[in-house]
Amino acid sequence: MKNIRNFCIIAHIDHGKSTLADRLLDFTGSVTDREKQEQLLDSMDLERERGITIKSHAIQMNYTYKGEEYILNLIDTPGHVDFSYEVSRSIAACEGALLIVDAAQSIQAQTISNLYLALENDLEIIPVLNKIDLPSANPEVVTDDIVELLGCNKSDIIPASAKTGIGIEEILSAIIERIPAPTGKPDAPLRALVFDSVYNPFRGVETYFRVFNGSIKKGQQIKFVATDKNYFADEVGTLRLKQFPRQEIKAGDVGYLITGIKDAREVKVGDTITDAKNPTTEAVSGFEDVKPMVFAGIYPVDTEEFEDLRSSMEKLQLNDASLVFVPESSAALGFGFRCGFLGMLHLEIIQERLEREFDMTVITTVPNVSYHAFTHKNPDQAILVNNPTDLPEPSSLARVEEPFIKASIITKSDFVGSVMSLCIEKRGQITNQTYLTPERVELNFDMPLAEIVFDFYDRLKTVSKGYASFDYSPIGMRASKLVKVDILLNGSVVDALSALLHVDNAYDIGKKMCEKLRQLIPRQQFDIPIQAAIGAKIISRETVKALRKDVTAKCYGGDISRKRKLLEKQKKGKKRMRLVGNVEIPQEAFMAVLKLND
Repeated sequence: MKNIRNFCIIAHIDHGKSTLADRLLDFTGSVTDREKQEQLLDSMDLERERGITIKSHAIQMNYTYKGEEYILNLIDTPGHVDFSYEVSRSIAACEGALLIVDAAQSIQAQTISNLYLALENDLEIIPVLNKIDLPSANPEVVTDDIVELLGCNKSDIIPASAKTGIGIEEILSAIIERIPAPTGKPDAPLRALVFDSVYNPFRGVETYFRVFNGSIKKGQQIKFVATDKNYFADEVGTLRLKQFPRQEIKAGDVGYLITGIKDAREVKVGDTITDAKNPTTEAVSGFEDVKPMVFAGIYPVDTEEFEDLRSSMEKLQLNDASLVFVPESSAALGFGFRCGFLGMLHLEIIQERLEREFDMTVITTVPNVSYHAFTHKNPDQAILVNNPTDLPEPSSLARVEEPFIKASIITKSDFVGSVMSLCIEKRGQITNQTYLTPERVELNFDMPLAEIVFDFYDRLKTVSKGYASFDYSPIGMRASKLVKVDILLNGSVVDALSALLHVDNAYDIGKKMCEKLRQLIPRQQFDIPIQAAIGAKIISRETVKALRKDVTAKCYGGDISRKRKLLEKQKKGKKRMRLVGNVEIPQEAFMAVLKLND
């Protein structure tokens, strides 16, 4: 066990995490020349295109240092804020972490939040200053920033360039010398942490785990503590680029397990694996079910494709157990699903994967978060509201609580004013403001999650000219004055456009929605009123004017009464048409609601 090192890499998006992992694999000879490619651990096309890690990966490397053979387990972590629970489980499986900071961009919000996660788990931190070969790099200033953040010595920071391979040998020797070897009891009952799982269509769910105590053998009967289910370990082994089956994985090591589970929901990240006959008394702490934060309706463009959409969603769920969905129907869009996502990036990725992998073109409704509603009848019992249409009648409603987040924004000092006014417009309350350097400021806000769901991130990048980095963590529910704004077309409610909004913003947003829809809804032979309403009270109205057919064109001169008779007849026809007329809503209208500020 003394020759094993388990470590992860923490960094902000685009600070060179995947490239550094590539160089480590090259240097330790873990990949052959034939297998080499850029971002080797990012296996999805989407990850390569966007340059982000969506699914974390683990890989084992062998390295000889001062004549001794060491096993290095790199447990990769996704960088984006939506996947912070997965990051926390990966960190719990390690003893050390490489903290990578870009020499051109300095410390960003996400680096700090993941660093705090690592420090909470008592990890040994090795700071790495990456991209020192860039012309825009500013190593001296960024080194001072890191020293201030970590309280370490300048000599502890390793200057490196993952692209050119500078400093890779120093990083490997630091991993071996500074990161402690794993501790564990080889003779105690089996206790292992599940930090990830991947779905293989031929073999079922492959579970990635780290053994803390005992060992796991091929053919052993094991038990998952959280789901309380027993399985046989059909195959255990270590993770290289390909899987290497072994007879036994001992304490301190990382490996994979195949049990033939066909449903990804049965394997939960953060769960504890133990022996079915001789179980451990203490499970690995920190397990929680992943809670969706953002909800949206996903509907097929053609209602006949509903069953195809269902099977596509089920297949996606095998790969991504954090996707939650239930069937729902809408008067405007027909049958579809109400889906729960970890955040907006997760929603975008699921939508993109549906289109790419399953050829499904879908309509996504306005995303919203889940609220707690309390009625006068049961003031202590919370009703979970994931869809604005589920909100109880205003007369029976006592209060509504919405989820709040603690947002941390790091930006240049020039943009403090514009970032603050954006956050205050989004109902944020500033809690702290610290100058990390004379040039860089960290701002902390308490904000409602619903306000950052739409366009907050895009607008933050706009007001700060791309210099702001943003990170958040949930801080629980708080009571708010929320109202349900309905959109009525021709007098009937379009349920897919309903939204729960704060009282102060309801009038403005209702007005903007009506104006936007007026531009997008095609004209008919009759007037179409577009109204925004809170309960029975109309707060805004726009009208799409009728296309008027010229019925008097055939009258050349003659008596006025003939023309009047034709116009009266047309008026009656329009009235009847308006009563029975149906208004088709174009797909762009649902998307336009998300971009009200454009």
